[in-house]
Amino acid sequence: MNRTPVVFIHGAWLHALSWESWAERFAGRGFLTFTPGWPGEAAVAGEVRTSSSEVFAGNGLDVLTDHYAHIVRSFDIAPVIVGHSVGGLIAQHLIGANIGRAAVAIASAPVNDVPLPASPAPLWTPGRAGEGGLVSLSPAQFHQGFANTVGEEEAAWLFERYVVPTPGRLLADLGCADAARSPRAVVDVGNAVRGPLLLISGQEDLLVPDAVTRAVYKQYGDSTAVTDLKQFADRAHSLVIDSGWRYVADYVLGWLDEHGLRAHPA
Repeated sequence: MNRTPVVFIHGAWLHALSWESWAERFAGRGFLTFTPGWPGEAAVAGEVRTSSSEVFAGNGLDVLTDHYAHIVRSFDIAPVIVGHSVGGLIAQHLIGANIGRAAVAIASAPVNDVPLPASPAPLWTPGRAGEGGLVSLSPAQFHQGFANTVGEEEAAWLFERYVVPTPGRLLADLGCADAARSPRAVVDVGNAVRGPLLLISGQEDLLVPDAVTRAVYKQYGDSTAVTDLKQFADRAHSLVIDSGWRYVADYVLGWLDEHGLRAHPA
């Protein structure tokens, strides 16, 4: 029997392994799950942190969007796309272009002209790129600005398993530090024939504040296509990987079921 594919797209500073628990959870519900990494991404986070891969450092928003568009189009059954952070922006861009069956954008980098406020922990800064054009986070920066609602021990474990540098080029493409935002950050919010879209925010998120997600949600107001918003209280940007990930994943599974997006399409 054919199964509905789900393609998970990770965001800045996280490795594709950040979706490992989600992939297992969705597979347990019958979905066919895929967690493809970025071009040039090594098998584990530690290897990315010590690598100087020019391919990985060259990942701008155009490269990543084309990479995932090719993957999503490769299935016989149109996949559900689930993205976090930059992955959420890519998910919105793809579903807005009628690529994919439905999309979930979690703590998504903003689209169109929605600005990204300065964070108390100024991580969205392409000028911080070091050797190889990559912007790294220290464990303290990750805990302070990314996983700010978890304890020190959990933050250290998450950092070791999932955190990688991110290309300075990508941050510039997002319009960080007054750089010119890439055309790939533009989404057709008025598309009335696209698949359903769910936007999710964490109300303690310092990197992509809840206000940003609400502003993006408002942009979809003129479309008659399904667009829903879910806000999680007391959750940070780490809501897809920290100890509360299951609550978010199960909400997404329930939302998919509610909209007839089941593991075994009729």
